[in-house]
Amino acid sequence: MFENLQEKLQRAFKTLRGQAVLNEENIQEAMREMRLALLEADVNFKVVKQLIDQVQAKALGQEVMTALSPGEQVIKIVHDELVQLLGKDTARMKFASQPPTVVLMAGLQGSGKTTTSGKLANWLKNGGHRPLLVSVDVYRPAAREQLKVVAQAIKANIYEGEVTESNTATVERLAKEARREAINTGSDVLIIDTAGRLHIDDQLMEEMQSLKRLMNPQEILFVADAMTGQDAVRSADEFHKKLSLTGVVLTKMDGDARGGAALSIRQVTGQPIKFIGIGEKYDALEPFHPDRIVSRILGMGDILSLIEKAEQHVDKKKAQEVATRALSGDGFSLEDFRDQLRQVKKMGSLQSLMGMLPSIGPFSGLQKAAGNVDEKQITRVESIINSMTQHERLHHEVINGSRRKRIARGSGTTVQEVNNLLRQYAQMRKMFKQMGKGSFARRMAGMKLPGM
Repeated sequence: MFENLQEKLQRAFKTLRGQAVLNEENIQEAMREMRLALLEADVNFKVVKQLIDQVQAKALGQEVMTALSPGEQVIKIVHDELVQLLGKDTARMKFASQPPTVVLMAGLQGSGKTTTSGKLANWLKNGGHRPLLVSVDVYRPAAREQLKVVAQAIKANIYEGEVTESNTATVERLAKEARREAINTGSDVLIIDTAGRLHIDDQLMEEMQSLKRLMNPQEILFVADAMTGQDAVRSADEFHKKLSLTGVVLTKMDGDARGGAALSIRQVTGQPIKFIGIGEKYDALEPFHPDRIVSRILGMGDILSLIEKAEQHVDKKKAQEVATRALSGDGFSLEDFRDQLRQVKKMGSLQSLMGMLPSIGPFSGLQKAAGNVDEKQITRVESIINSMTQHERLHHEVINGSRRKRIARGSGTTVQEVNNLLRQYAQMRKMFKQMGKGSFARRMAGMKLPGM
């Protein structure tokens, strides 16, 4: 996410970080590079101009010039201005005082509207709500079928209804019936997946406006593909003028290396980004936190989101048990190793997890290394461990040459790969054993740090 923009901004700030004293000339040089980086990232030119002017005015102020580390002070100003640009606080969903809360999903065809409707239902379900999905796209039977498949996958309720004619009257009837169904079944949120178009047309807008009048929704969310940059911003602006959107959902953010849509859309439409889609799985939707996204853009990482992911997917009790066994000496088995790998896989790809770490300081090399990570390697390691018997997983020392050949055949790997895994596992056990000893802690305490 935002790799290109992050890299270019780091280059712009490199000159500032080393300066003991800042003057107008080197601030303007950094601002020029920053302007270029933002424009190349497809950020709206008016937004870029406004941002650069505000940063420059504050950077040339007295408190920066007299600061202890002026370079870092300027980066803090950029951070604060970007957070302001994206909307200072995390935008929350509005819920009706009298259920059901109606959420109208709007957007062009191909933006990921139907999948996002399912992801939103899944997110609400995990938050203790009872969502009901309905598709009112009567023009494309495949769209209605797609929502049905999505609802089954996330085990959410869906109202199908009958479609006899493809017109606005049928759309309105389906929406009314779905609201009645939501009341009868005790669903507290009704998510309406509306018809998409390849481009904005009058019929689409009229239908959306009549749905808005009929359903009086609490939320009208515009779903946009982040990778389309300024096209997404223009479409959002058109929809907002006709429908008064309450928020935006940006999909495919995990593949957006530039970030132009994310940085422009709120400033242009005046509406906040409420959610971002960060993958294909149904749990890959998360609330948009402006401060965390800015930290990522500026290479400071997003440790809070990483901790939240770990809390969601890692079994805390199990992890503590494994840690206790591992540090006690001989307790860390290949079965424990496999369980740890599975828990890491649940959190997402290694590339996305490494992307949440800072790209400056001691972590600087990890971001580049993330691109070279072979995700299939984890699957191969898991296959090797799965090909072992229970006894072999608990007692690795019994794995001799003939057993290694059998394990390699069963896992579709080579004996060399099995040997590598066993060697790495042995090193890991040895390290845990040392960490568990009191002498290890004493040695660490007795170590002198450089310069002390």
